[in-house]
Amino acid sequence: MLSTRTLREWISSLPVLLLIVMVMAISLNEKMYSQMLRVGEQLFGNYYILRVDIPTPSCDPKQDIDQALEEEIHKQKAAQQSDEFGDLFGDSPIDTDALRVSLEGQRQACVQQHEMAKINQERVTDDIRAFRVLDHAMLAIGHIGRDSQQLILLALIFICGLTATMTNHHISLRPLQNANDYRVSGIAQTIANLSLAISAWEYLQIGANAGVPMQNESTRWGYVIVFCLMTGISLLQSLFVPKSAAPGGGIGKALLSIPLYAYATFGAAYYFLIASGNKQGLVLHVDRIMDAADLFTKISLLIWAGLLIKQTHIGELVFRIFKPWRLPPELLAFVAIFLMAVPTAYTGASGAIIVAMGGVVYNELRRAGARRNLALATTAMTGSLGVVLKPCLLVLIIAFLNKEVTTDDLFHWGSRVFIMTSFIFFVIALIAREEKLSVAPTREALVPSLKAFIPLFPYVILVAITLLLFYVLLDVKLDENTAAIMVPMIVLVMVIYEKLLGKKRLEEQETYHDEERQTTAEGAIRVATSSTAELMGGLMLLIALSMSIGGVIEETHIIQNAAEHGGLFHNQWTVMTALIIVLMMIGMSGMEPFGAVILVSGSLAQVAYKFGIDPIHFWMLTLVSFELGFLAPPVGLNHLLTRHAVGDREVELGKQEAANKAFWYRHERYLFPVVVMGISMLAVGYGPLIWQSMQ
Repeated sequence: MLSTRTLREWISSLPVLLLIVMVMAISLNEKMYSQMLRVGEQLFGNYYILRVDIPTPSCDPKQDIDQALEEEIHKQKAAQQSDEFGDLFGDSPIDTDALRVSLEGQRQACVQQHEMAKINQERVTDDIRAFRVLDHAMLAIGHIGRDSQQLILLALIFICGLTATMTNHHISLRPLQNANDYRVSGIAQTIANLSLAISAWEYLQIGANAGVPMQNESTRWGYVIVFCLMTGISLLQSLFVPKSAAPGGGIGKALLSIPLYAYATFGAAYYFLIASGNKQGLVLHVDRIMDAADLFTKISLLIWAGLLIKQTHIGELVFRIFKPWRLPPELLAFVAIFLMAVPTAYTGASGAIIVAMGGVVYNELRRAGARRNLALATTAMTGSLGVVLKPCLLVLIIAFLNKEVTTDDLFHWGSRVFIMTSFIFFVIALIAREEKLSVAPTREALVPSLKAFIPLFPYVILVAITLLLFYVLLDVKLDENTAAIMVPMIVLVMVIYEKLLGKKRLEEQETYHDEERQTTAEGAIRVATSSTAELMGGLMLLIALSMSIGGVIEETHIIQNAAEHGGLFHNQWTVMTALIIVLMMIGMSGMEPFGAVILVSGSLAQVAYKFGIDPIHFWMLTLVSFELGFLAPPVGLNHLLTRHAVGDREVELGKQEAANKAFWYRHERYLFPVVVMGISMLAVGYGPLIWQSMQ
């Protein structure tokens, strides 16, 4: 019902949905346009000649070559005689043979032009003119789409950034709980946003005073407006604390409630606004996000798809296949990690899949009897293994920024890294088990397990039909270039099916309660879009400010100076050790993966290449090291997203549950992921060097 929609949904979620639909429409239009040209060729033949009206050319197809040659010779002689310096060198000989060949070529081209014009004028009918209207309209849409990528991304940053600020959904180490949390967070964000607004204004003024037409004027104005509005909102939030907040609170914990983007802003603002005096530098590096606007708008589509999956029962239905086997929690954790690698690859990064599927993974593990800390550790790792698999958007960005590697090579070796990391997870899970390893007998579990596949058949059929329609109608296959468009469409089809046709059947089956899951397709899309707006706001600002921190590192040449003058790099072994430490520190700092990749591409990658580290080897190490960093203190970005997915209460209960257990089980939430990814990182980093030394 329209009356149930909130004001925030009208001013935030609805525009975000329209922007998402616009991005999908623009991308689909490109595929449809190429197919439409093929249809035109099949219907009319030589459609490329009929696409526009061709007037009769003014040239003469029956031109007398001998007469034209004499005229051209006469012109050249007259030109030589009129040249005041011509006498210095004498008359240059005229190559009559070359002139004749040139004139014959011109006459032949003229004949072809007349033939094309004749065919066009004779064959263009009302049907072709009607078809051309659609052709030109779709071509215009394509041009508009290519020219508006940056504006669409700016609009997403504008709307989602304001939404995350107003709803306090920025990514932080600790949620806002008491009055001091709100005040300290609001003041910190006010300072950070004001710094960004000052830099944005300087960026605008320098462009206006450059004496040449300003480039990206609308983008520069957009930065000024959005950061000024965010400054005002943050100031009001620091002054007016919500009544629901608990009174008091310590300053130390309140500092942990400050969003990560604000801390990144403080560091970059100090350098650009104070130390270097380059006031525009802060936003100038934020603006680098626009250089890959097409890729970053796809992030919004993939996150939206992930949150749409959360509105379905697909995760629970998959887990039911394994329920009859009564797998030990550790084995079920391995199954969950292995299964979630696929949606991770198709939703772009580990964070998105944690938000989308983390609740399902956690609840299913708990229902299977897994201890809370093991379930939390597994949920945090839900998306860590799949980032190296095809068609992960993060890998596409790496290939886009680094011409030394290709997506084919990265995905080829990524699949091997995935197998290795999965095996390591399996071994650690077995070592860390609390109970005897046992599963249900095959005679008891096989039939119920096979029956659990039945509810999944409609989804499989829908996916197959959707993929077939894309292939038949648009000649498009699901790969790294099309996943951002096809995956949301596939998920949307599943949501519509489930809410309209499969609703009654699913209600009759046992499912865990999820307050956010809606019973209608419209409600599911609305809630998923609202969550996308909140998550995208925090994510995009963290990406953008990660780029500013990257700008500080690039301009101060910290990494290059350490490589050249620090005495750390003597051979490939010391280079690899330094790379591992630096990459892990970048991940541990809380820097968002997309921003971190851009930073590493411009700095650390060049150092690695210089010292003989193979580019494929380096980027496999980078991806694994980042995931280790995202799972390790002090920030543990994936743990923050896990807390968002399962709730703070479950995290606290996990601490209480393991309070009297051994050290490993008390800290399993962090130790399990760190040990698995740490061993994987060392294997990826040093393994190829050991192999080379043995050759």
